[in-house]
Amino acid sequence: VLYKESLGTGTPTPVTPEMQRVKRNQEICSSVLYKENIGKATPTPVTPEMERVKRNQEIISSVLYKENVGKVTPTPITPEMERVKRNQEIISSVLYKENVGQATPTPVTPEMERVKRNQEQISSVAYREGLGKATPSPITPEMERVKRNQEQISSVLYKEHMAKGTPTPLTPEMERAKRNQENISSVLYSDSFRKQVQGKAAYVLDTPEMRRVRETQKHISTVKYHEDFEKSKGSFTPVVTDPITERVKKNMQDFSDISYRGIQRRVVEMERKRVDQDQENLTG
Repeated sequence: VLYKESLGTGTPTPVTPEMQRVKRNQEICSSVLYKENIGKATPTPVTPEMERVKRNQEIISSVLYKENVGKVTPTPITPEMERVKRNQEIISSVLYKENVGQATPTPVTPEMERVKRNQEQISSVAYREGLGKATPSPITPEMERVKRNQEQISSVLYKEHMAKGTPTPLTPEMERAKRNQENISSVLYSDSFRKQVQGKAAYVLDTPEMRRVRETQKHISTVKYHEDFEKSKGSFTPVVTDPITERVKKNMQDFSDISYRGIQRRVVEMERKRVDQDQENLTG
């Protein structure tokens, strides 16, 4: 304050090109002298504590920066701005791919697969939670027409971009893998059929037409049965007689004789009489 009070009124002088040159030379000299006075430094390793402090400083700087930002006026996004934004993204993608070096591939372990599936499920749940209520709109004929046109255009473009394929021979190993896949598919289909369809009745309306068809089928079956019976009447089918068949036939005949003549009952009675006689001989 005293310094400013002792200052008188000065006369402003214009800034000439010579003064500009001298000012720049002074700045260059100051920069050179500053760098000359800097000695050799000792590099220090970056410790986890330094990393933590650096991250905290960045977070604090980000918070202070957001606090100092005032209110802004939103501007509409024009087609020109969209085009520039897309160009910048393409350029950034190209530069990023150019700077990427060679990487070391790592095997995909079951633990990585499990974490990946969990992340996909969490992302799906979080995405659905963030969805608000939508207003359904009717599908008009015009929308159907546009959708069909888009599908046809996509199909045409897809076929145009397809290159020529190289045919591979069908080896026995490929045939075996194909059969295994068919068997697995059949087993899975059968399991699904048993769980969903088997044991459940299918309800069909009993209409007069259905009753007429059912009666007609019965008559046709009866006529066919009698026709086949009349043709096979008086004929027999020859069967080859082998030792095993003979033995089974003899055993069956023996069983039939025992059951018919009551031989088994007589054997039991005789056995009981023998036991009683033995008891009498022992007591006598």
